[in-house]
Amino acid sequence: MLHLSAAVDQPSAYDAASYLTLARLAERGGLDFVTLEDSFARPGPDALAVLARLAPATSRIGLVPTVTTTHTEPFHVQAAVATLDWVSRGRAGWRIDVSTTEDEARLFGRRQAAPADALWQEAGEVADVAAKLWDSWEDDAEIRDVPTGRFIDRDKLRHVDFRGTSFSVKGPSIVPRPPQGHPVRVVDATDGPARRTAARYADVALVRAASAQQAAAVRDQLRSMAADFGRHPDQLRVLAGLLVDLGDGEHAAEPGHGGGGPRQTPQGPLYRGGPVDLAELIATWHGEGVVDGFHLTPVEPLRDLERLVNGTVALLQHRGLFRTFYPGSSLREHLGLARPANQYATTGERHEP
Repeated sequence: MLHLSAAVDQPSAYDAASYLTLARLAERGGLDFVTLEDSFARPGPDALAVLARLAPATSRIGLVPTVTTTHTEPFHVQAAVATLDWVSRGRAGWRIDVSTTEDEARLFGRRQAAPADALWQEAGEVADVAAKLWDSWEDDAEIRDVPTGRFIDRDKLRHVDFRGTSFSVKGPSIVPRPPQGHPVRVVDATDGPARRTAARYADVALVRAASAQQAAAVRDQLRSMAADFGRHPDQLRVLAGLLVDLGDGEHAAEPGHGGGGPRQTPQGPLYRGGPVDLAELIATWHGEGVVDGFHLTPVEPLRDLERLVNGTVALLQHRGLFRTFYPGSSLREHLGLARPANQYATTGERHEP
């Protein structure tokens, strides 16, 4: 199964309508999900809040905001992501990222910037405790028994009692277990320090690779590392991250683009050409087992996403390589990922809150 997603980033855009236009366009093309970047290093709207606004105005597309694990409280992060899953009826994801600069650290004044290795270790711990907090409510813990006045069955809540290198969390969560069990966790695994966290905790790993060989090597490494952590490698989807500039319309791709592969730029691998050659690149890489799909970032958001959906995606659908309708309603269903069992319910552990 080929997976496709797109970024809906728009510099200096603060109105929800412009983001909604892009999300609905991606949904019309049947894309798995859209992402929205966020960072303490630059101004812009809160990504999770924007996608929460888009949730009731869309029906199938997955919604994946970037939420940093640095300078934030893990308990609050997991509750916000779980809430997005509820308001979107099971379409939430979470792109995990870290904040590495002193300027970002000074915004909070709690600690100095730390090395990437330490920050990604912390990010892994946040991903771990988030899953435990999502499981701290069993699926049927919320009973709403009006005659007895009982809202929850307290025997079905758990303390997680998690202690990491820089934080501790007792739990349980304040939000019931999300519709997906665990909202989808996404990590950009291009850089080495993030790769271990992606292999251990991510459902989707993004890889910015300028060649099929490079992408295949990273995918193989991620799958091998996932197996070392006791995961089945097929639980991890690896998508190639690619900037796309479709401003040349139907003209052939420039040398170094198209079927010959994208060109490396300071912003990442870039495809510049027409929708047809992009469809060929996607079909070739996926057909050879190089990646499970692509995460595409339009250079000109509305123009390039329109050409992507109406040209590239339509061609892939015509060739039977990409779906023409959503097979389910949740982001996990789009990605072909099972809903995780509750780790406390399956082990029978009981921690009275």
